[in-house]
Amino acid sequence: CGRGPGGCRGGRTDMALRCAASLAAGRQPRGPRREGTVRWSSAAKASAVKINEKASREKILTLESMNPQVKAVEYAVRGPIVLKAGEIEKELRKGIKKPFTEVIKANIGDAHAMGQRPITFLRQVVALCTYPNLLDSPSFPEDAKKRARRILQGCGGNSLGSYTASQGINCIREDVASYIERRDGGVPADPDNIYLTTGASDGISAILKILISGGGKSRTGVMIPIPQYPLYSAAISELDAIQVNYYLDEENCWALNVNELRRALNEAKAYCNPKVLCIINPGNPTGQVQNRKCIEDVIHFAWEEKLFLLADEVYQDNVYSEGCQFHSFKKILYEMGPEYYNNVELASFHSTSKGYMGECGYRGGYMEVINLHPEIKGQLVKLLSVRLCPPVSGQAAMDIVVNPPVPGEESYAQFIKEKESVLNNLAKKAKLTEDMFNKIPGVHCNPLQGAMYAFPRIFIPAKAIEEAKAHKMAPDMFYCMKLLEETGICVVPGSGFGQREGTYHFRMTILPPVEKLKILLEKVKDFHIKFLEKYA
Repeated sequence: CGRGPGGCRGGRTDMALRCAASLAAGRQPRGPRREGTVRWSSAAKASAVKINEKASREKILTLESMNPQVKAVEYAVRGPIVLKAGEIEKELRKGIKKPFTEVIKANIGDAHAMGQRPITFLRQVVALCTYPNLLDSPSFPEDAKKRARRILQGCGGNSLGSYTASQGINCIREDVASYIERRDGGVPADPDNIYLTTGASDGISAILKILISGGGKSRTGVMIPIPQYPLYSAAISELDAIQVNYYLDEENCWALNVNELRRALNEAKAYCNPKVLCIINPGNPTGQVQNRKCIEDVIHFAWEEKLFLLADEVYQDNVYSEGCQFHSFKKILYEMGPEYYNNVELASFHSTSKGYMGECGYRGGYMEVINLHPEIKGQLVKLLSVRLCPPVSGQAAMDIVVNPPVPGEESYAQFIKEKESVLNNLAKKAKLTEDMFNKIPGVHCNPLQGAMYAFPRIFIPAKAIEEAKAHKMAPDMFYCMKLLEETGICVVPGSGFGQREGTYHFRMTILPPVEKLKILLEKVKDFHIKFLEKYA
């Protein structure tokens, strides 16, 4: 029946679509190949235009019609300055000349991307779990094989590729509970209170999701530190909750003051229902490590004001300053006695991404939630079941963090050597960064007691502030953008984390290798001095 091009309906429709495209491009449509000039009737032209109009109809999803809560989300760590860094990298690859040869991404705590070597034992166990045929290989130590077999036995079909329970593999939750008991000097931990998560972020978001309710003045208020890790403000925006800021004391090494908590709470009661208090210890981006007395005061405040406590403790292995020690909120809560321990609702979070492991890509993590109402426990499991389960390779990686080699096992010596090397190196880089920043005029950096970032305060002259306004930028964004364009160094402006009005900062990771970090800091120093001279 000749249903080819120019044949029956299919051919005519194709031709009309080609015609529509030609008309849209301002070209004369071409007909089937035959001698003579093709003449298009006005009806054919009208039909082609109509098809073209249908093809370019209004989109259903636009900035005006999208979820306004998602539009309100901001995440500075991967914000505009990081996009600009990506553009510059592309230009460098094309051979476009810059005053530098590479972009140094000091904006994010991605240890392996900065050159940190993986912990051998962790990778061995995950490799064995991923490809069980390696269990027969003499290249792998027996203690790694033992852990891999145990993890695989907890997986359906003895395969890492199977779904697990939504709360995570049972034997790994048991290992997490044992780890918490060891860490906290015997404070009991129940595996049933452990939830394996997709990094700590997934757990934090899930807990916030289940906590937030109400409308108007009864809408849930979430108290967060300023400066804060932007996950919190982003999750609060997405969930349409109320952000309640409490300010850390920069003049006192970013200490947390309960009087400031009380001020923020009392002011917030006028417009929302504050019922969540978030703590980051050690701090991100500020690096402070809270002492025991501070934690006791915070717990007492939460108990007194009936607040649900969230303790973000992902940097618990990253403590560098002499006289500083990590204390878990769970341990201090227990030691404060049954009136507190049996009543204060607490969710604590940990991750494979930080510490000495730096395994960000596995997305492994856990949360321990205590004193949760039994009915809410069921609701939480239901919520987590919607995402089926956390990545199983991430669960396996988390298991090695909480169940590492012990004295007497063949991998112990190498494991301890690698772990201590990473942490000692970070401590050295923390001190180096603090010292070098404090030698730069117009820059002040508090001691980096823990975590893996510096958050120096920078002086920005009035002339630069005016120019930033002319470019519709926050002054510290303007500063960081200039730093990127002139040196190739990518850091995050303090405005993305929150800061007291009239103060300016940036966050920079201390993860680059020592020699590269020295070069980076020298470049920042040279840039800052020139910046002050230019805008003085």
